[in-house]
Amino acid sequence: MQLIKVLHILDSLNCGGAEVMTLDVCRNAKANGLDLTFLATGGGDLEQDFRGSGFDFLRLKRRLPLDLSLAAQIRRIVQERKIQVVHGHQPVEALHLYLATRNSGIKRVLTTHGVVSGAKNELALQFVIPRTDGLVAISRDLLNWLKKGRSYNTSRSVSLINNGVDFKRLQSRVGNLHNELNLPAEARLIGMVANFRPGMEKDQLTVCRALPRLFAAVPGSHFVFAGGRSEEAPHLFDDCVRYCHEQQISERVHFLGKRSDVGDVLASLDVFVLSSRSEGSPISVIEAMMMGVPTVLSDIRSLHEVSDNARCALLFRAGDSEDLAVKLIQLLNNSEQRVRLGLRAQKWAFEKFSIEQHISNLAQFYFSLMKKSFR
Repeated sequence: MQLIKVLHILDSLNCGGAEVMTLDVCRNAKANGLDLTFLATGGGDLEQDFRGSGFDFLRLKRRLPLDLSLAAQIRRIVQERKIQVVHGHQPVEALHLYLATRNSGIKRVLTTHGVVSGAKNELALQFVIPRTDGLVAISRDLLNWLKKGRSYNTSRSVSLINNGVDFKRLQSRVGNLHNELNLPAEARLIGMVANFRPGMEKDQLTVCRALPRLFAAVPGSHFVFAGGRSEEAPHLFDDCVRYCHEQQISERVHFLGKRSDVGDVLASLDVFVLSSRSEGSPISVIEAMMMGVPTVLSDIRSLHEVSDNARCALLFRAGDSEDLAVKLIQLLNNSEQRVRLGLRAQKWAFEKFSIEQHISNLAQFYFSLMKKSFR
């Protein structure tokens, strides 16, 4: 069977959910039915991972918000490589893909990873969505937002395709956080993997506010934050550090910064937390579930969805540090519940969010778009 020739494009290679999942897709594409070329128009923390992973990697530079020279370069690439489908993940990428492929017969796909904000992004989506052959939503919540919540013209193909995670990436572990942080092996370790970035609404401060009560109830427990500090909004990180210092819990709260060894981090945790106020379908939660780590999540719609309506996680009221502390204490004091929840979540994650399932769904979607051209 001939592989579908696809070009994936990202505007940046920073360490975020969309970038990590795209890296997993690229690494597993050929084995699962896709002849994939990857193009980056900006750099970031993951660039060396993309370059060193063995797939077809191209790097261009976007010099303007709307760069006609970049669109021309993309057009030459898709013609030379006989690309059949181009796939972007942000409005700015979709605009350049439209300019590069108009009147070409090449199918254009856009994945929506979250509810966009800002007038420029709104205008961009209003323009590109009617000119996109296929839209992918990574959660039912985003699918409903695309179809009903906004005035976008979604008469073209719209599909729900769940995110995927490559479990092999998480298995390549070499470290242990207890050793790294000089903690006794019996110390309970709770953690969160999320960058301190504006617009992401991860709400790490609510977690910090839950910690004094948690530490008082569970002696010897520690908390780790794995995620980078943003230069755009440094207060998101600094406020958390300051609060922990004021509450005299700094010795038990560890800010690890950006980490490439997520498997190591998750393997060391007794409980994983995500306190987001807004999400698409977070890769970090799927990774934790695949590793069998019991999770405590805020009760927003997308996290209800990713946890199978709370069957695979404990949910707390978003923004409520007291409720979060109660749920964490409950879980840490009940080893049987932790094991049961972790196993249930792991089974669900492998069934629903494997990278193989994700790529298979993508390939079927691409094929359905191309098939329409021959009717």
